[in-house]
Amino acid sequence: MEWFPGVVALVATVSALALVVKGWDVRLVLLAAALLIAAAAELAAHTGTGGQAGAIAQVVRQFLATFSNEKFVVPICTAMGFAYVLKHTGCDQHLVWLLLSPLRRVRGVLLPGVVVVGFWVNIPLISQTSTAVSLGAVVVPLLRAAGYSMPTIGACLLLGASVGGELLNPGAPELLTVFNKTKVPTTVQATQYLPPLVFTQLVAATLIFWGMSRWWERAAATPETAASSPALSTIAHPPVNLVKAVVPLVPITLLFATALPAPYQLWDVPDEWVIPRRPDGERDPAYNSRLIGLAMLLGVLVAAIVSRNQARDCVKEFFAGAGYGFANVVSLIVIANCFGEAMTTAGLAELLGTLIEGTPELMSPLAAFLPLAFAAVSGSGMASTQSLYGFFHAPAVALGLDPVAVGSLVSLGSAAGRTLSPVAAVTLMCATLTGTNPFTLAKRVALPLLGGIMLVVLLRTAGWL
Repeated sequence: MEWFPGVVALVATVSALALVVKGWDVRLVLLAAALLIAAAAELAAHTGTGGQAGAIAQVVRQFLATFSNEKFVVPICTAMGFAYVLKHTGCDQHLVWLLLSPLRRVRGVLLPGVVVVGFWVNIPLISQTSTAVSLGAVVVPLLRAAGYSMPTIGACLLLGASVGGELLNPGAPELLTVFNKTKVPTTVQATQYLPPLVFTQLVAATLIFWGMSRWWERAAATPETAASSPALSTIAHPPVNLVKAVVPLVPITLLFATALPAPYQLWDVPDEWVIPRRPDGERDPAYNSRLIGLAMLLGVLVAAIVSRNQARDCVKEFFAGAGYGFANVVSLIVIANCFGEAMTTAGLAELLGTLIEGTPELMSPLAAFLPLAFAAVSGSGMASTQSLYGFFHAPAVALGLDPVAVGSLVSLGSAAGRTLSPVAAVTLMCATLTGTNPFTLAKRVALPLLGGIMLVVLLRTAGWL
């Protein structure tokens, strides 16, 4: 009977993922799976055949603790509120046009250029769906005017908006997950750990996509579609307001400026503006997450100042975005935490740890591809990171590996899996914007993403990343 919880966990996971593919809400099926797995673990404990006593109560406690955890709620909700304000004031569109304007003159590099622009826009916006919406209004007519087919445009939009730019933003939920385990500030992760991985993935995936797009376009080219496309030079856009264009960069600039080493640090935000120091004089652990929230609020204030005609509704838009962030992002993290806790009670985390400790060379491949597979089916990179990172943290510590470096690989794999998922929100949005099938877009970005992840894993295994 010692195998009973593990078998139930495996069956519950496969069933949950199958239901997600069929269109069931990922939060519902993962929570149900978590409770079922915990029930099996508790039953096994009562019969003296393994498992863990009080497993169901443990999952419930995890739900309540994460639901009220400001380390997730404050940064994520304020970041989504800021994204809504940028959309309301049009600042995101000015940034997009500023970055895309030079590309209009060089058709040959439009596709990789759009991917890179999407990557950079995703850094301050964090939300992949918001990035796709911001880009879509500009990119779709621009690439259509250049003669590209809608599936290629949709795949280009998807890859740029979701390849992993948000991982360079200290407010990204994946970084907060790693911070919760390691206490390494998200600013340190975004400046030291993730850039080599993220940029390697970006370059590899973009080059593969660019090469494949040439073959797709030759196969799809017809005289009729070429004749129906407007000239690239006819795509007009409003004058770029440089002040508005830099507003999306305000919070991330503040965060990076405060995270620089002491000799180069531009300023240090006083504790009284965020959270008072503890009685022992040490900085409160909540300082980092609240600092992210403060940076986002400052960004909202700047956006309102430079957009006086829209200023009166900025606060309303901020809270609308914050509500969206809680309903669609924090809720996933809550359920993913419950699912991960249930898997731990079933002994699967311990089993994975034993496997990795016995074969350390499996650490990098498993840390990248297990989250990738989970995210591809569930459609959520956040849920994947939150559910699975804990499984790799303890083995990494036991092997003397840097758990933050392992967490960076888990985050990158989760981002890749989300991007190639046909049920991810960003994929569905890109399909809607281009009138294409989400499965078609997922297939087109799959090989570039897998190729990029394989390169990252090989370089990490060789000790070059």
